[in-house]
Amino acid sequence: MTRRVAAVDCGTNSLRLLVADVDLGRAKLTDVDRRMEIVRLGQGVDKTGRLAPEALARTAGVLREYAAIIADSGASAVRMVATSATRDADNAAEFTRQVKEVLGIVPEVLTGTQEAVLSFTGATAELTGDQLKSQRIAQQSLLTSAATTS
Repeated sequence: MTRRVAAVDCGTNSLRLLVADVDLGRAKLTDVDRRMEIVRLGQGVDKTGRLAPEALARTAGVLREYAAIIADSGASAVRMVATSATRDADNAAEFTRQVKEVLGIVPEVLTGTQEAVLSFTGATAELTGDQLKSQRIAQQSLLTSAATTS
């Protein structure tokens, strides 16, 4: 059985969209559409502690484009994650409201540890053989380190 799904990843600088067909029986994912736009959501957040109005506007504009792509694709499920800029901003609730209005879902704001594990897993997903063994050792080290510093 194949199911079309969409995922949105909102980082500090970029907004990514993946629309894919998932074959649950074969555990296979096939890209239908993949996009990435630079939105700089985290513009100035380290200095001010807030998401800048112009950064929110840029991000909303791209989210509207992504919402149209998702609707046209017929995706049956949508998930969105947000990372550091959203996690660190005093006005993150404003961003969450904006996402809810545009996509109809609330973004999942990842913890620093979740973000690190997902980034590492994604970056090493194509490795094979001995590379996988090294990846697992490094991942376990990352998780152990995160657990002792949290």
